[in-house]
Amino acid sequence: MSTALHSPSTPDAAPETAPGAPVGGPAPGPAPSRRRAIAGRAPARPSAAAAIHSISAATTVLLSLVAIGAMLHEPILIPPLAASAALIHSAPTLPLAQPRGVVIGHMLGAAVGYGVLAAAGSSAWAAAVAAGVTLALLMAARTPHSPAVATAVVVVLQSPAATRFVPLLFGSTVLLVLTGYAASRVRRGAPRYPAYWW
Repeated sequence: MSTALHSPSTPDAAPETAPGAPVGGPAPGPAPSRRRAIAGRAPARPSAAAAIHSISAATTVLLSLVAIGAMLHEPILIPPLAASAALIHSAPTLPLAQPRGVVIGHMLGAAVGYGVLAAAGSSAWAAAVAAGVTLALLMAARTPHSPAVATAVVVVLQSPAATRFVPLLFGSTVLLVLTGYAASRVRRGAPRYPAYWW
């Protein structure tokens, strides 16, 4: 057999080191542009079963909030809670969806909203300030939850009675978390929620 067949320059020559082992430099990997392309892609589309499960769970808990509100003659379903439900049921492993952020985040948003409302009154300008202050507090408290910023805006613009709004908001966030917990254990193979409680 010709020695040329064993030359490293031929295409079918066996490598002298194990695949992926570093040889005189860093381990081989995708080119930088390839790595950026992988990191910058949109998330994979969920399976039909996973999508139906998430949508059904989120819709069920939101309908429950509407039903509770109808019984109490109070509008409990506010846009920030719908956004929270979407996060919990479509991205249950993200920090934004965890109970710490959902419950404490909305409480911080409400507190800031009422504080700004008392200091500056109800206006779009005050609502924007409340949103910024809420975001700062969420970051400082390590409770990321973007819908909570909207809660501060709702409080400033709509001026709900705190004695009724805050307990209902707290109860609603707890219900969202418990529904997320239960739903993640109904479908086999679903990501477990929460990733952490506190």
